Amino acid sequence: MNHSTPQVSLPNFATALRVWAKIGLLSFGGPAGQIALMHRIVVDELQWVGERRFLQALNFCNLLPGPEAQQLATYLGWLMHGVRGGLAAGLLFILPGALVMLGLSVLYVTLGDVPLVAALFFGLKCAVLVLVVEALIRIGRRALKGKAAYAMAVAAFVALFLFHLPFPLVVLGAAVIGAALPRHFHGGGHGIGGAGNDALIDRLLSADPDLARRQARGARRAGGTALALWLVPVAILVFVVGGTYGDIAAFFTKMAVVTVGGAYAVLAYVAQDAVGTYQWLSSAEMLTGLGFAETTPGPLILVLQFVGFLAGHGATSGPAGMVGALLACLLTLWVTFAPCFAFVFLGAPVIEKIQGNRALSASLAAITAAVVGVIANLALWFSLRVLFAEVALLDLGFLRLELPILASLDWRAAALSVLAALALFSFRLGVVRTLAVTSVGGLVLAFL
Repeated sequence: MNHSTPQVSLPNFATALRVWAKIGLLSFGGPAGQIALMHRIVVDELQWVGERRFLQALNFCNLLPGPEAQQLATYLGWLMHGVRGGLAAGLLFILPGALVMLGLSVLYVTLGDVPLVAALFFGLKCAVLVLVVEALIRIGRRALKGKAAYAMAVAAFVALFLFHLPFPLVVLGAAVIGAALPRHFHGGGHGIGGAGNDALIDRLLSADPDLARRQARGARRAGGTALALWLVPVAILVFVVGGTYGDIAAFFTKMAVVTVGGAYAVLAYVAQDAVGTYQWLSSAEMLTGLGFAETTPGPLILVLQFVGFLAGHGATSGPAGMVGALLACLLTLWVTFAPCFAFVFLGAPVIEKIQGNRALSASLAAITAAVVGVIANLALWFSLRVLFAEVALLDLGFLRLELPILASLDWRAAALSVLAALALFSFRLGVVRTLAVTSVGGLVLAFL
């Protein structure tokens, strides 16, 4: 026995479960806040993972479609306890928010027409507009480094708002341009500092160099299983069952593979198709769902759960509508998050190769820059529908321009939006308190 090798042991699985549950319950504030929370707990406080490995995992997850914070939790859980650790960390990151969102969805379809509840939801909707603008500013500061990044953001906005190009095409175009021009696009971090390279997992891998290979075998098997559990039910629903549930499976599966750049990047695309094409909900209801997602823990993409719930509720009349809504809600969650586990588990064994690839890093930077333009389009799309009762479409064939009917300005929505802006930017109340203030403001205006 070599006594010079230090004895290193992982925290037991029950301890890790408590940590991941704590992170899941406290993961408010969008991906930046969630990533900072994970960093503080697993890097700074517990010193389970070193700074270098944490950022390496984060950069890998940024390359994937889907919610990067949830995938980061899955990756870190896998790093600590293999596949069961990844499943536990990823599921516990989703579960608290999913349960809260389910409760809010039930409340909305049962009591949404009650004047008191409707007034609260109206204030919530106005605050969401300001939150999208705040996300635009925050992400823009981080993503727009250099003239090429600014040009990419403008091009993405024009492509979506004026020419109505498909969102996946915009993302793919940005990725190709970034890979072709790696010198013009530079990836950035999330502003997380610290050292801590001598963390528990680093010492464990030094003591047991074969651990990474053993973990990789399990990850590949789990990734293949997750892929099958995602695609086989989707194929059955789309090609055999059809109807609303087939549409839900196909639509949200498509969302699962194009959500590179975070939830805000894809929301305009979701809203336009779910509202305009499928007519599962109205634009006002889409805003309400986004407001719910902002107030719950977990990834912002849980707004898709609300969309799926309303789609299922509208597809079945009478008392069976709630059963249909619950089934559609579960289906939406399944096809949204099953791919996340597949992507992480399949990609983890080749993470080092991905990290060293300059073209992939530039592609990510270009996509991140395009996301700024995408979110600008989302902000404008929402503002036209929040602030104005009527919007005119100017169709010139090769481009279509939406213009507000100025006489239809809703002064109540404008007032509450200004209130939300003051609460968020001037008084810095944060997301949850800003949403609370504007909801109470909607209540006051309803009584007046």
